[in-house]
Amino acid sequence: MNHPPEKSVRTLRVGEQVRHILSEILQRGDVHDETLASHMVSITEVRMSPDLRHATVFVKPLLGKDEEAVLKALRTNTAYLQREVATRVKMKYAARLKFLADESFDEGSHIDALLRRPEVARDLDGE
Repeated sequence: MNHPPEKSVRTLRVGEQVRHILSEILQRGDVHDETLASHMVSITEVRMSPDLRHATVFVKPLLGKDEEAVLKALRTNTAYLQREVATRVKMKYAARLKFLADESFDEGSHIDALLRRPEVARDLDGE
């Protein structure tokens, strides 16, 4: 059987390290960007590629406000953020950062709303 490759402990550890570093940088306001300065941004997850050269960074602005503006600001400041991560994480190569909106909260809310619909609730009660 063909199983999907397990995420290595190292990949997960480095991803978590990168997540902490980015969170710290954004919390301290080290990025000189008005959009990032005026929004609380949560780094929800960082997924590293197996070779640790690429990091997909999932972000969610607090209260989900101005998501596109926040993503644009992060992408504009990617070079600075990559340099900062590279100096703080001891790795052979600096990981390339790619910022994406974390949709998992939205999906969870959507599923929750569906489950609360009267016709679904009625069907679930019948079990």
